[in-house]
Amino acid sequence: MRLAVDLNRCQGFAQCAFLAPDVFALHGEEALLFTSRFDDTLRDQVERAAAACPVQAILVDYSDEPTKAAEAVEAAEGHAG
Repeated sequence: MRLAVDLNRCQGFAQCAFLAPDVFALHGEEALLFTSRFDDTLRDQVERAAAACPVQAILVDYSDEPTKAAEAVEAAEGHAG
């Protein structure tokens, strides 16, 4: 899971920094700093921060997470043999 932030769209409202301070921070008045990859323990905070963005500048990308089918195959391979 990773983040993408449209910095051209971001207006510096800082809702994300309040809701997920381990991932987002404001530098100065309006410059947003963020960690594009974050620990799964912060998932709920990041999802709330993305949902709270007034201009919807934050995208949480789940494309690198394994699917349920891939997890089942990995589990079966791990137990076979």
